[in-house]
Amino acid sequence: MLRDKRVLVTGGTGSIGNVLVRRLLSGEVGLPSEIVVFSRDEAKQHSMRLALDHREVATDDVIYEQRGRVRFQIGDVADYRAVSPAVRNADVIFHAAALKQVPTCEYFPLEAVRTNVLGADNIVRAIQESDSPVNVVVGISTDKACKPVNVMGMTKALQERLLVRANVDCPRTRFVVARYGNVLASRGSAIPLFHDQIRKGGPLTLTTKEMTRFLMSLDQAVDTIFAACAHAAAGETYVLRVPSAHMVDIAAALIGERQIDMVSTGIRPGEKVHEILVSEEESPRTVRRGEYLVIKPILPQLRAATGDQPYDEIERSSAHDALTRAEVEGLLRKHRLMIEDSPLFL
Repeated sequence: MLRDKRVLVTGGTGSIGNVLVRRLLSGEVGLPSEIVVFSRDEAKQHSMRLALDHREVATDDVIYEQRGRVRFQIGDVADYRAVSPAVRNADVIFHAAALKQVPTCEYFPLEAVRTNVLGADNIVRAIQESDSPVNVVVGISTDKACKPVNVMGMTKALQERLLVRANVDCPRTRFVVARYGNVLASRGSAIPLFHDQIRKGGPLTLTTKEMTRFLMSLDQAVDTIFAACAHAAAGETYVLRVPSAHMVDIAAALIGERQIDMVSTGIRPGEKVHEILVSEEESPRTVRRGEYLVIKPILPQLRAATGDQPYDEIERSSAHDALTRAEVEGLLRKHRLMIEDSPLFL
């Protein structure tokens, strides 16, 4: 699929970006000729560069020369002057750059708009204005874009619509979306926080004991991105069906027999108690495709007739059919996320 392709990964130093780049380098979907890691965080780029090169000490050639197939580029997706040259020679773009912390977006909504909305628009504009040879753009979205109540979800919903519309303006490029729930152990998520709080002896903080979330691993997230890249038609959104869990059960599984108190701190600005993956309004244009739900584009001229199985039920919220506590523990053990698996405790 990506053999000898030039691949651009925006937000490539984030949790998803790191795993995505490493799996691209594995050659499982074809070995790209070049992978450009585009992000605005020089420290994360530096760490990632050394990790990929298996070095502990930096030298000038590590910093300034491309080593192997990976090249690093500093830039902000909100800055068109930085985006345009990065897009110019790409064949495939994985757009993972985002402001994703819900409370942060509530306090800095304009910055969320700049990154999550204008960043996507800059990619589309760069393709359109430079006549770039981009074959496919995969936008990374979130269940928070589904019936959004917070700034993060609203900006991601707009990003989804911008990318769908881009198929009309740039018909030679296929724009698709991968939407998923909470990614287990991603940077800034609950599990690393819980690990740290348990290591310090507690207390472990929960926003509310009623809260549930859809859960998936980093590799499942990348699987969804690869599936959308390979199989999604223009304007389609791929959604992996994943289980949900009560956050209090995740906390209890991690604590185990330890004497750690749990305290409720209240819902943070903008947070939902329960998420949904596919809305009631999206359900009529949603089909099943293997383990994925595929949401057809809202623009009728982009909907292609397929032989997919119709999806004739509303995707229920994560409060329904949540995993039992035993199942939650099994899921955490499967992905080596229990305390005994954490480097902090080895």
